[in-house]
Amino acid sequence: MTEVLFNGLAGRLEGRYHQSENPNAPIALILHPHPQYGGTMNNKVVYTLFSVFQNLGFSVLRFNFRSVGRSQGQFEDGPGELSDATVALDWLQSVNPEARQCWVAGYSFGAWIGLQLLMRRPDINNFIAVSPPANEKDFSFLAPCPASGLITQGCIDEIVTPSSVTSLVKRLNTQRNVTVEYAMIEGADHMYNNHLVDLYKIAGHYIIDAMKKKAPTRKRRGRRKKSEIDNEEPQMIETDVEEDEDDFDDADDMADEEFDDE
Repeated sequence: MTEVLFNGLAGRLEGRYHQSENPNAPIALILHPHPQYGGTMNNKVVYTLFSVFQNLGFSVLRFNFRSVGRSQGQFEDGPGELSDATVALDWLQSVNPEARQCWVAGYSFGAWIGLQLLMRRPDINNFIAVSPPANEKDFSFLAPCPASGLITQGCIDEIVTPSSVTSLVKRLNTQRNVTVEYAMIEGADHMYNNHLVDLYKIAGHYIIDAMKKKAPTRKRRGRRKKSEIDNEEPQMIETDVEEDEDDFDDADDMADEEFDDE
């Protein structure tokens, strides 16, 4: 894992990046929860998402929104953070020009930003939204939702009401040519305490299934080209995340950072 710095519209943005050895590897951008409630790129859920993409062979980036950690700028509750995500995706694509798939994944506030990014970027093929705050934020912009994806929700989430997320999923699945899979994790709260391995496995199996479908790759500027992903199927690596789960309260060995809860 490498520390990276790149320029956003409000100043420098700080990230952590894993580069796949395969130049044609798919790419994924991971977005963290609400900055004003302690959300950072080192959040446990964010790190879990980062790990599953990394272990499935993706080149993957997580970064701090403006005003978080070493990222410059002021919190804007939406517009500025969407700008940051756009710049981060541009950076990720610039260092992976041969990537055949592009994914975005976000947690809570980051899921809201990620789905807005999905609407603006036809080059994004698929998404994962973990506990999108449907009871607090307006998701009417998903009309229609431009890509299939996965939404997960904890059954005992005390911040995002499960019923609001269920309603969102039902609305999205009334649209043609889009399938949004929904995973309710029994016993999971908003932080996914004691359920990070469950989240890892659900996300991982969804990614594997989606990649097996060999959907057409979206080129930048919105043009589609029918190209297949690598013939070699991705394989789940569960042992690594189980070890990380045991170490989630410790510093990240590669970056000497502590994980933060939202």
